[in-house]
Amino acid sequence: MKVVDVLCSAGRTGFFFDDQRAIKKGAVHDGFTYIGEPVTEGFKKIRVAGESISVMLILEDGQIAYGDCAAVQYSGAGGRDPLFLAKDFIPIIEKHIAPMLIGRELKSFKDLAEEIDTMLVDGKRLHTAIRYGITQAILDGVAKSKKLTMAEVIRYEYNTGIEFKEVPIFTQSGDDRYNNVDKMIIKGADVLPHGLINNVKEKLGERGELLREYVVWLRDRIMHLRTSEDYNPILHIDVYGTIGIAFNNDIEKMVDYISELERAAYPLKLRIEGPMDVENREGQMMELKKLRKALKEKGIGVEIVADEWCNTWEDIKYFTDEQAADMIQIKTPDLGGVNNIVEAILYCKKHGIGAYCGGTCNETDRSAQVCTNIAIACGADQCLAKPGMGVDEGFMIVYNEMQRVLTLAKNRERINNALNKS
Repeated sequence: MKVVDVLCSAGRTGFFFDDQRAIKKGAVHDGFTYIGEPVTEGFKKIRVAGESISVMLILEDGQIAYGDCAAVQYSGAGGRDPLFLAKDFIPIIEKHIAPMLIGRELKSFKDLAEEIDTMLVDGKRLHTAIRYGITQAILDGVAKSKKLTMAEVIRYEYNTGIEFKEVPIFTQSGDDRYNNVDKMIIKGADVLPHGLINNVKEKLGERGELLREYVVWLRDRIMHLRTSEDYNPILHIDVYGTIGIAFNNDIEKMVDYISELERAAYPLKLRIEGPMDVENREGQMMELKKLRKALKEKGIGVEIVADEWCNTWEDIKYFTDEQAADMIQIKTPDLGGVNNIVEAILYCKKHGIGAYCGGTCNETDRSAQVCTNIAIACGADQCLAKPGMGVDEGFMIVYNEMQRVLTLAKNRERINNALNKS
């Protein structure tokens, strides 16, 4: 199956781009926006609408394969590529990528994705968002040409040997961490609530008391609203380094506090994402490793999830090799080509580290669908309900795609028989 044309359309993501540097410098909320001047290059305001580019591959039989280029909420921060605006990057796709794809045979996702992911333009790699979206479209194109789901293509080309099954879906509450939890429980979310605990004074508490109270509320609310005793979701809370701030990165004090959280969550399992942020890659790895070791030595079962400073495929290998966490969030747009998501999940699983197929609230329905296929094909330990901050749209998109893929794969023989008869 050949590509006969490539078209691009500008789109919106499920959230917003935020100037993280300006926020860290003290910008304050004004309704849903911020007061102050932007700091990071490309931003005209501190919060701007998220943008995407849908890349459509026109196939020779008239089918259309597509993927969405999207970037994380905090674009341009922490060494990431610059703010991703459609008007700036559609011309790059049309000039440099479309000509090399038109006329190409879609035989192998892996080979063509790796070619795009390593491609240089004027001596530089393509923006991560471009690599992300183009490789999604290639995966969809190969799947359409072979009349398979994207998950089946991944399982075959990477020889994962994975038996397809539901992957636990992780839902995030945003700041509405009470009402959204009710929605999560009603919908039966497997992992909840993220929580957005990003401020010591307002959300964690100077001694961690506010988060401890919230965990108790979470446990009690689940027990009160659940309709079956079999429903015991995992509590996964992202604290954005605030535990480290509150306890001055003192490992012993952090361990004691996390032990208190474990008791507060009982009988539910607890994960803590980003317990500290020491603001450099090597230091972050070492401190997470120390914390994880100390927790295990004291028999504390809370799992530590690596997030900050573990962004790229190379970072993921580094943190995994050092056994610096129980689980690693694979922030999908930061990896560029979606082929790297496959490699990252398989690498984590090979080395006994939990693989969380994550991403950002600032994605699209299409990128969420593609990531769901990859999570299923590689046997990820959980995947993020995305896009959006909350549980309304993202959970629906990921859950419905998962059920479609599992149903199609389960009925593959039936489908093939029907196609052969037609």
